[in-house]
Amino acid sequence: MKLADRNQFTVIAAGIALVAALATSSVNAQNINIPTLQRIQENGTIYVGHREASAPFSYYDGDNVVGYSKELCDKVVIAVKQKLNNPSLKVILVPVSSNSRSLALVTGMIDLECGSTTNTKIQQNTVAFSVTTFVSGIKAMVRDDSGIKQLADLNGKTIITTAGTTTERTVKAVFATRKLVAREMSGVSHADSFKQVVTRKADAFVIDDALLMGLIANSAAGAPMRLLEENFAFEPYAIAMRKNDPEFKVLVDSSLKDLMKSGELETIYNKWFLGPIPPYGATLNLPMSDFLKEAIRVPNDNGI
Repeated sequence: MKLADRNQFTVIAAGIALVAALATSSVNAQNINIPTLQRIQENGTIYVGHREASAPFSYYDGDNVVGYSKELCDKVVIAVKQKLNNPSLKVILVPVSSNSRSLALVTGMIDLECGSTTNTKIQQNTVAFSVTTFVSGIKAMVRDDSGIKQLADLNGKTIITTAGTTTERTVKAVFATRKLVAREMSGVSHADSFKQVVTRKADAFVIDDALLMGLIANSAAGAPMRLLEENFAFEPYAIAMRKNDPEFKVLVDSSLKDLMKSGELETIYNKWFLGPIPPYGATLNLPMSDFLKEAIRVPNDNGI
C-alpha cells in the first residue's frame, strides 16, 4: 500500500472506528467488564494496537508491522495462546494514534497497545501499564543549518510536538523553569511534526530520542537533522492494557519478566537499536541506557 493511500485509509478508518465506538457504546459498556482473557477466548481473537510511524518501536515496513514494541507484544501473544491453550488464536492488528490509543483500549477495540506509550500517573487513571520496557530521553531535533546548539537557543523559536503525547506538558514545564518562551505547534503525527521542521515551518521537534532517531534513519532523503545533547526529561515506556484486569496484567508482566530474565529482551533490544532496521538498513546506535538496565534488573511499572 502506498503511503498516501495508507494515510487516506487511516483517516477513513479512524472515522469509522469513532462512529462504531459511539454507535456501539451500550454494547461496549456491557462487555468491557468481562476479563480480557475471557473476551479473547470467547472471540477466538486478540486485538493488538500498533503505531504506523513510530520507528523503531512500532511502524510499517511496507505492509508489515514491525518494531521493538511490536516484537515484545508478539511474545505476549504467544503467552496468551499458551494460557488459553489455543495456538490458532487469531491476531488482528489495529492502527492507533497518540490521541486514539487510550480510547481504543477503554472501549475494547484493542486488548494491547504496542507502541511508544509513556507510563504516567495521569494515564494510569485511564489504562494500566506493564513493567517498563524502555526508558527514553526527551530531546529536541533541529536542522543542521539552524544554528541551534543548546536548549537555551530555543528561546523565541517555533517548537512542535505531536498532539496527544506527554511531551507537550514536558516542554511547557521545562520552558517555564528556564524562563524561555517559544511559539508552540502540534503535529497530527510524528511524521507530520518531522515534516514541519524539514520544511522550516518549525525550528525544533521535541519528542523521545529514539523516535527522533528512527524518523531520521527512515527518512528517504536522509534528512540533515541532529539532536541536541540536553534532555528535557526521561520517560518510561510500557505496553498498555485495560485497567482493573489483574489476571491479564500478571500474564503480560510475567511474559516480559521472562524475556528480561532469559536475556531475550536484550537480544530484541540490540536488534532494533544497535543493528540495521528496515526499510533502509539504517542503524540507530543507541546502546541500552543505565535506566533501562536497572528496570530490567528490578522490573517495575512505576509511572512518572
